[in-house]
Order: sequence, then C-alpha cells, then structure tokens
Amino acid sequence: MTTPRGTSASRRVRANGDGTVYERKDGRWEAAGYVLAPGNTRKRIRVYGSTRTEALAKLTEKIAASNRGVPVVTAQGSLAAYLTYWLENVAVHHLRETTHTRYTAVVEQYLIPGLGRKKLAKLTAKDIRTWLNALRIVCQCCARGIDARRKPDAQTGRRPRCCALGKCCRKRLSPVTLAYIHSVLKSALEHAVREEEIPRNVARNVRTGTPRPRRFNPLTTDEARRFLAAAQGHRHAALFELALRTGLRKGELLGLRWEDLNLDAGTATIRRTLQRTRTGGLTTLPTKTISSERRIALPASCVTSLRAHREHQAREKEKADADWQGNGHVFTRFDGHPIEPATLTRHFNALLRNARLRPIRFHDLRHSTATLLLEQGVELVVIKELLGHAHIGVTATVYAHVRLRLQRQAIDLLGHALGNFSAPASGTEDGDDPPLCAAPVR
Repeated sequence: MTTPRGTSASRRVRANGDGTVYERKDGRWEAAGYVLAPGNTRKRIRVYGSTRTEALAKLTEKIAASNRGVPVVTAQGSLAAYLTYWLENVAVHHLRETTHTRYTAVVEQYLIPGLGRKKLAKLTAKDIRTWLNALRIVCQCCARGIDARRKPDAQTGRRPRCCALGKCCRKRLSPVTLAYIHSVLKSALEHAVREEEIPRNVARNVRTGTPRPRRFNPLTTDEARRFLAAAQGHRHAALFELALRTGLRKGELLGLRWEDLNLDAGTATIRRTLQRTRTGGLTTLPTKTISSERRIALPASCVTSLRAHREHQAREKEKADADWQGNGHVFTRFDGHPIEPATLTRHFNALLRNARLRPIRFHDLRHSTATLLLEQGVELVVIKELLGHAHIGVTATVYAHVRLRLQRQAIDLLGHALGNFSAPASGTEDGDDPPLCAAPVR
C-alpha cells in the first residue's frame, strides 16, 4: 500500500496488528500495540524512542516476542519485594525448613542489601555479575558490621578485633558460598519466569565457575581402630560405632527409633531425621531425599552394641521413673529426650581429644566409612545404597579421591602385569640388546 503524497509520517497507515507510531508534542516518538500478557490475555503497551525508526524497532521486538508466546513483562516492583514474596509464599511450601532458613539468611544478608533496590523487570546479567565480583573482594566483617556488634565476653575473653578497631581481618566469602548465593538467586528468578513476571532468568547467564569440592579428612584404618577403642565404655558408644560402620548421617542416627531396628534380622530402616529448626525447635523431619529412605544391613558388632545399649537404656528409664520423657528414640538423654545435634558434636570432639586423634567433623565419619570401603574394593553401587545417595554419580564425584596407598597398589599391579624390565634378562650378559626407550611423539 502506498502512502498518499502529503500525508505526514506520523499518520502513515500500517497493517492491522502492527500498532501505531506517531510523534509526540515533546519531539519524541511513541509506538503502541497489543501484545501477549500473563493469563493468556492481550495488553496494549507503549514504547518510546528519539526517532520513528527507534520506537518502531522496540515495538516490533515486543510484538515478535509476543508472537513466540513470550508474555510481556509485568513486574514493576523491586527485587527485594519479590524475594520477600517468594520466601513467604512459595519457598516455604517447597523446601525443607532447614533449607528455607538458609535461603532466608542468604536473602537477608546478601541479596536484598546488594540487589534489593533493582527493579525485577530491569535486572540484568551485568548487574548480577558486578555485584558478585564486589562480594569476592569485600570483607564481610566490615561490610556487615559483625565485629562492631560483638560484645566482650568475660568468660572466653572474646573481644572486637576487626572493623571495630579499624583493623580489617579480610574475611571474604569462599567460592562455595558465592556459588550458593548465586543458586538461591537463580531459584527465585526461575519461579518469577514460571509466574510470567519476567521473560527469562538473567541469573542463568552469569557463570560463577565450579568451586573446588570441600576437602574432608576421613580416618585411616589405624585411626578408625583407635576411635572405636576410645568409644568403648562411652555412654554413646553404640552411636559412634554405628556412625563409623554404616555411614549414617548425624540426623539419621539421632532420629532412629527402636521400631526401625530389627536386631534379630540385623537390619535398620532409615525413615526420618532429627534436626533443630527455627520454628519447631528439635523436631523429626523426613529424610533428606527419597533415596535416603532405605534399609541397611547392620554389622554383627553393631547388633551386639545396640542390644547392650537397649539394656542400659532400660535401666536409665527405670531409674528416672516418672521423669522419663522418651518417645521411642534409640539414642536419648538421661531423661529420655532426644539428643541435641550440637550436644552430640561436643561429645564427639571430646572423644577425639581423649583418643588423641586429629580434629575432624562428625560428618567425616560418614566419609571415613565410604573411603575405607573403597579401600577394601567394595563396588560404588553398594556404597551408594548404603549411604543413601540419589545417584551413583554423587558417590563417584564425592569419593573420586584415591589415597597414595591405593595409587601405589595400582601401579604395583600394573608393574606385575607388564613385568620387571629393569633387571637384565638371562642370556644377554654382553649387553648387545638395545635399551628400552620411548618413541618420540610428533
């Protein structure tokens, strides 16, 4: 269709659905058209430009995205407002309470102070990358005033030592923490995409790099024997032995009940975990994953120690009489209440000191179980079922390390297979045979 001569550019006729473009009184150009909106509805939008071509290009881009099924952005609030909504109305129903608590801490300590004022619809990958780069080099103690809020403790002698005294301790975030913060932001923005608040998740375009896995210090065979010997006679000897011989998590051990054990058959069914939460206190929760709910075989020594532990618990119950508040847990306090995870950690650390073993985490007992089984030649699939990993790839990744002794054994096995060529063979005392050499690589 040709434009009649004398018709102004702002009043040119455009095809149906292309929208309108006209010049405003202030000299700018405005383009308006209908695009797809959330809820499968149509919405009229307006875009602006300094020239007719610029305004038309913006409108054409939005109409093209609408034709592809991408709804127009409707989020006008700040990122802080959306994160608060996401935590209170979405994440709380889909995450474990302990995970929700960690997400809340990340949002309140890092995301809202750093990016909270940004508009959700205008947040870019550059904004996220710049903010993450700043987190890498900023001392968190000074930025958040941690040391300034610390009060002197007369018992421990703990006093302010960093920003409160003008001496920066350079406490920076680790790569693992940065990756975790980034993952929380990605989860929140991913839900904003599903709710059609934003067209895409810009946090996915930011690469933080794969952090190195956290190094753990599993016990050696000799240290494991010393640990079991030191645990003999301890009130929680059966717990420590069960942890080292089966690799159960701390929460799974504390959440065990007598109904979960079949000592005659020598099996244990892992159904729940005991954890302290912010709202419910010390409470019983489902296992970490579906694969964590499993049945495992108990070693004969663990069956014996558990029988002795049950008799000892019966005597404690008889002694406590009316003060006993037990509800079937295998490992309890003197009054029958479940054991606090932090209390168990203190008992574990004291046991390490008494045995003169190097300090490790309680979770390293689980790593020790898997490592010792690997050293004995147990297949990964068996270890995966025992530990309750969701996929065998998790087991292979976490326990991919091989100790120097295993490397030496592998090299020696290869040496025996290839034979020892270092010594001269019989019948070649004159040394006429040329020595072995490597072929040049081109």
